[in-house]
Amino acid sequence: MSNLSSSRALRDVTQKHGGQYHAAAVGEVNVVEKMKAVGAVIGGEGNGGIILPELHYGRDALVGIALFLTHLAQSGKQISTLRQTYPDYQMVKNKMERTPDLDLEKIFVALRAKYRNEQINTEDGLKIDFESGWVHLRPSNTEPIIRVYAESTSAVIADNLARKIMQDVWELR
Repeated sequence: MSNLSSSRALRDVTQKHGGQYHAAAVGEVNVVEKMKAVGAVIGGEGNGGIILPELHYGRDALVGIALFLTHLAQSGKQISTLRQTYPDYQMVKNKMERTPDLDLEKIFVALRAKYRNEQINTEDGLKIDFESGWVHLRPSNTEPIIRVYAESTSAVIADNLARKIMQDVWELR
């Protein structure tokens, strides 16, 4: 369980081990609410804040460190060897100015129509899951910007996905 802007690697690892992955809107409270709703055994956000319900429903970096060190010790592997067992994704983070004349809802409707053959999530802004990666657009709650995050197997592909969607936004204004 993580937020929509967290790495696809979390989903991949969860499913590889027979678990069910869920994503929530960005923000600790959103993740916690969804964790409770789906009975998640672990969750968090991409910044390293782990939420382990058996201890408490709050982000806790020390829990993440403890879980990692326990796993490292039990695996008997070096960190670099252990890292090679996980999916390798690259994320890019961009932003666009959100001007008063920008009708974000209209743009999101148009993008949903344009990318209707892709997996779409509108729980927190707009996330488009492509086979090659994903792009998540969401208005900032603290700044007059639109956050545009993208991830793929390479930073170049992720950057191209983000730039394509950002170009779409400017063309749809």
